[in-house]
Amino acid sequence: MRHSCRYCFTNQKGLIMDRDAFFNSMWNQYIQVTPQAQSILNLFQSRGETVINDHVAFRTFDIQGFDLNRASELLMTIGYEAFDQYTFPDKHLRAKAYAVPNDSDAPKIFFSELICSELDHDAQAIIHEVTSTLEGELTLSDLTGLYPFNKPTSGQYQILANASEYAGWLSTMGYQANHFTVSINHLKSFESIDDVIALLESNHFALNTVGGVLKGTADDCLVQASTIADKIPCTFADGVEEMIPSCFYEFAQRFTDPSGELFQGFVPNNANAIFESTDRQ
Repeated sequence: MRHSCRYCFTNQKGLIMDRDAFFNSMWNQYIQVTPQAQSILNLFQSRGETVINDHVAFRTFDIQGFDLNRASELLMTIGYEAFDQYTFPDKHLRAKAYAVPNDSDAPKIFFSELICSELDHDAQAIIHEVTSTLEGELTLSDLTGLYPFNKPTSGQYQILANASEYAGWLSTMGYQANHFTVSINHLKSFESIDDVIALLESNHFALNTVGGVLKGTADDCLVQASTIADKIPCTFADGVEEMIPSCFYEFAQRFTDPSGELFQGFVPNNANAIFESTDRQ
């Protein structure tokens, strides 16, 4: 998985890390809970491909110090600027897209937050309890695999996930890359995302079929697809162990926009369906 880097930041231990180290740290943690991603990467590499990451995504609650405003501050330190924003009313979410100006090869970042006040009283109370351990502010190193919450009981998890699958996922998975994304445009032996889907299906990877396997069209300037999240065991606060959704792998093919430039943004309808890759199946 290749990334590009021009900026550095200092992590909590005072060590200087460049953007490549940041993304590599996220990737190494991500494949621990998403083994399908490494298997799929191996498939591409066996065909001589060098896989380029189109974007990575994160999730958070709209809690001061851990919200989108804080995310924007953090990402600025490694050269990112917000270039678009989106809302998802049915999922009680808002999001921003970030990119490195004048560096289209740098992976984009899609960062979303849950609007907690829009959930019912029971769900809000559980979120308050789960997040009561949060202190200070979110850091960049937190995004590489921090679990800072009070783990919910199995019953709280079910209530929370019934109110918001996104909230249920975040309450158990914490801060880490929700997904990485293969840039179809950078692949050499695949003409389109259809060829990639054929490869995945022939190797029996489960795909997100919400709204169809392919989300979007060339007219939207972006076509996406994703796997269904891997499952990992979780021991809840009451000692109950269940298999829960972890993370997934995404695939994106971009097309030129009316100005003749390759489209760099996101399509809300596509993203709305992609979110459901981590829903309980």
